[in-house]
Amino acid sequence: MIEPIRSVREGIANLKAVRQAVGEDFRICIDLHGKTTPTMAIDFCRRAEEYSPYFVEEATQIEDLDELAMLRSKTRIPLATGERLVTKYGFNQICHRHLVDFIQPDVVHCGGILEMKKIAAIAETYRIEFAPHNPQSEVSTLASLHVDFSTPNFGIQEITHRGNEQYWQDLFYGGGISYKQGYALPPDRPGLGVNLDEAVAAKRPYKPHTRQQLRFPDGSIADH
Repeated sequence: MIEPIRSVREGIANLKAVRQAVGEDFRICIDLHGKTTPTMAIDFCRRAEEYSPYFVEEATQIEDLDELAMLRSKTRIPLATGERLVTKYGFNQICHRHLVDFIQPDVVHCGGILEMKKIAAIAETYRIEFAPHNPQSEVSTLASLHVDFSTPNFGIQEITHRGNEQYWQDLFYGGGISYKQGYALPPDRPGLGVNLDEAVAAKRPYKPHTRQQLRFPDGSIADH
């Protein structure tokens, strides 16, 4: 349940606690996932300014760029968006109007590696940073990283940490991404740099899953 006043207050309290715990130099990324109303987004971003987050992601729904422009005019917080957009055309006006500081195409959604490279190039012409969305496995992570390695305006890459579960080691033949001092290293294998064992994948067939939707007190859906 999202209760506008309480939810913003609790969000700011959590942000304050994280900032106090990690210090001033740690990059804190905040994802609102389109769940806030315009009033909530403005209130949250203004109150979050003193804690200097790296960016606030999806503070508005993407369908109305003027809503994003309104938020942009009322806060100094760096803004980010783009995981739900497809192809370079969806990013054109956002970059042209400088509505965000970071764009977040997802290589799975936006049209693949080449299309994401074109999106990054559009953002580069407007001096907007590139921060790909990626909650998937090592396959899309490495696809994203190949674009990152060749993109001058690259800022930060989202990954999903799978832990040390043996399944993921078996699925990718023990391969994956290597890191040094917090930075991903280019793979030394051909192609994307990872191989997938289809026999292991077949042991966990796809099962449809519907995520729980958060709602406002009147029952309306917060994120559509």
